[in-house]
Amino acid sequence: MNAALVIDKPSGMTSHDVVAACRRGLRERSIGHLGTLDPAATGVLPLLVGRLTRLARFFQSRDKQYEGEVRFGFATATYDAGGEPTSTRNSRLPSLAEIEAILPRFLGRIAQVPPPYSAKKIEGRRAYQLARAGQAVALPPAEVEIFEIVPLSLEAGRLLLRVRCSAGVYMRSLAHDLGQALGMGAHLGPLRRTRVGEFDLSQAVTLERLRELAEAGPLEQALIPPIRLLPEMPAVLAPQPAAARLLAGRDANLPDFSGSARVRVFTPEGELRAIAARIAGSLFHPELVFPPG
Repeated sequence: MNAALVIDKPSGMTSHDVVAACRRGLRERSIGHLGTLDPAATGVLPLLVGRLTRLARFFQSRDKQYEGEVRFGFATATYDAGGEPTSTRNSRLPSLAEIEAILPRFLGRIAQVPPPYSAKKIEGRRAYQLARAGQAVALPPAEVEIFEIVPLSLEAGRLLLRVRCSAGVYMRSLAHDLGQALGMGAHLGPLRRTRVGEFDLSQAVTLERLRELAEAGPLEQALIPPIRLLPEMPAVLAPQPAAARLLAGRDANLPDFSGSARVRVFTPEGELRAIAARIAGSLFHPELVFPPG
């Protein structure tokens, strides 16, 4: 079972919980996710299954898209609705015009401070562990990029936003910082991730649906084959001698005319055999190989 799988993560489960449920349901130990979602968040959680877990490093910089609700009025310790309030309730709520005026500050490359309740490490300990112990947490800002931020609706101090951003963006910090920029407290309400790279909600299945398919239906309906992964790398059908050289860890000439720095090497049956990096011209070096069996 070497494929990708997109789960529509329910609220209340950690990403690790979802991986554990899929391992049980599919009877497959080798499963890993491609980007953590907070327990309260829902939506796209891509998983790699079987030997394809070795591809995880090629997905680390994927862009993401979210729809989230920013609740103006007060801030919280966790920057979301699950935390204790850390400010008094503001009686004045922002107008849409005020919000639209400050949103451009958050576009492009920005320095964003992660929430104190996050998985970032400080001297070997998770920030949330220190915060829960009552210790002050001071995390350095990280450079991230927001490509698009679109207000979808505003009602009673609740702003629905669509955000397309780089890896590493914390939507909780964005909500908190929007409030700070408007001179009032704010925190993140419901959050739904709608896309990660080439994976989106149209491919996602719920855990319940996955169990149904695993028990009685065609599981292939939920699985994404290797040929549909990493589309930025051209797919190359390698002649048998070249494929054998790559599998042995040796350089090989491949019939590639794309000019791409990397290619995916397949058999005529559609099985992924290697990820190969261009050395020069048509000569490629195997970065990752998948022997038969």
